[in-house]
Amino acid sequence: MADDFTSAIIPLMIDIDNRTSLEVNKTFLQKITTSLTKKDIELIIISNDEIQQINKEYRDIDKPTDVLSFPYEDMPMSPLGSIVISADLVTAKAEELGHTKENEFALLFIHGLLHLLGYDHEIDNGEMRQEEERLIDALNLPKSLIVRTQG
Repeated sequence: MADDFTSAIIPLMIDIDNRTSLEVNKTFLQKITTSLTKKDIELIIISNDEIQQINKEYRDIDKPTDVLSFPYEDMPMSPLGSIVISADLVTAKAEELGHTKENEFALLFIHGLLHLLGYDHEIDNGEMRQEEERLIDALNLPKSLIVRTQG
């Protein structure tokens, strides 16, 4: 019972650093996050230029990408990690696929969060895809990032 009481007093925190004009639904992001973890996360929303610089520095890929994840060292009381999302690519992909920016943002957020939790679609046996599918079905979202890129 103490855990329920504690979590009611100290809610999960999503520290949002939005450097763009893209609006995000923090309540919806909280719902997604609390269904997967009790750890805090940092969310950074930036432009294509900024994410391209980060992608080049950390992955040696000199082009913008939609979402990057940076897990933190797993220690008591430490946040889970940082998710970085390109607002420009959220807008472009939502227009291209005919769904809302909110839905596209949620898909990228889920993808980034699953990476923070240790999933890796590049080397796993479909576990990340299955978990993404489960979440997007539960949240009534359009096709996941993995399904779009593998389909």
